[in-house]
Amino acid sequence: MRIHHVTPYVIAYSDPNDFANRRMTTLVRVETVDGVVGWGEGIAMWPEACKATATIIEALGDLLVEAGEIDVQGAWERMRAHCWWYGEGGIACFAYSALDMALWDIAGKLEGKPLHALLSDHARASLPAYASSHVNKATIEDCVAEVVGFQQQGFGGVKLGFAKKGLSNIGRNPDTDIAFIRALREAVGRSFEIIVDAGNGVKWDAATAISTVRRMAEHEIGWIEEPFYPSFIEDYRALKAAVDVPIGTGEREWTVSGYRRLIETGTVDVLGVDPSRAEGVTGFRMVDALCAASGVTINAHAWSTAILTAASLHLSLASRTARLFELKPFPVVVQNELVDVPIWHAGGEVRAPDAPGLGIAVNEAVLERLAL
Repeated sequence: MRIHHVTPYVIAYSDPNDFANRRMTTLVRVETVDGVVGWGEGIAMWPEACKATATIIEALGDLLVEAGEIDVQGAWERMRAHCWWYGEGGIACFAYSALDMALWDIAGKLEGKPLHALLSDHARASLPAYASSHVNKATIEDCVAEVVGFQQQGFGGVKLGFAKKGLSNIGRNPDTDIAFIRALREAVGRSFEIIVDAGNGVKWDAATAISTVRRMAEHEIGWIEEPFYPSFIEDYRALKAAVDVPIGTGEREWTVSGYRRLIETGTVDVLGVDPSRAEGVTGFRMVDALCAASGVTINAHAWSTAILTAASLHLSLASRTARLFELKPFPVVVQNELVDVPIWHAGGEVRAPDAPGLGIAVNEAVLERLAL
């Protein structure tokens, strides 16, 4: 392919999955000399980071235009090499992750194949759909009722972010957390999986985490995600040795080499990987290979626009280790209006679009409306 033009967009929107908080991200439109368009995302989130990401995308876009004929792997290597001084993690990763995603979208369109078929001959047709949302209702009863609603929508499980912005105090007191999990399990039954995402809201020391996760395990949680700050490896070791519950982490990692080091600690069972952050589609594939070799489950962190959702879904279907796919259970403009056909589930299973590349058509009028 030969790149003709690269255009970054910083957008902002209100997300009901996050108590209507304002969220931001950086999108990119890449067009070849033959008029083929690809879309990508770098989920930089904060205003200054999104703007910086857009600036780096422009510079890397010039690099790709100057390169002439190039394939996706060659482009990925060229962008990483260009960012050698400031690119081992950080904002550069957002930028070339977005561009790499867009180039894979173009590659699929040039081959006439959906991305999952381009990436793998053994891609699955679907994955179980899980609702992924923050816990932010005022009472335990209301929080439980909301999850029961997800179950009634056909989701096979839920991942719940604790201690987020909102009305709930869940995630701030272990006894309250256990009371919620107990009530939730009683309401949804045994077959509905409950995943707890402690994230950056819960502040546990190792002893508190061990005690709390053991008590949660009595009510059959699927895994505990981000129970500590990512670099607190010794706390992860202590928890891993003390509980039988799988441990998830990794969504704030940047690079393939960083994921390799994390896997080598032996503390992680489920690795959260975001292709709009962690070196793109190319990086996700390389991390997925590390997971397969190490017996670790990969789980796409796809909590942003439909562009990221599409890329993550194709990658998950092409993976040998992914076992579920998360969807936002409430309508949001960047999922339901940004693309022609929103990605959703049917009968609790989610399938990727069949069209070539990412399989989505971006509504550029909506994009312009959200752009800053």
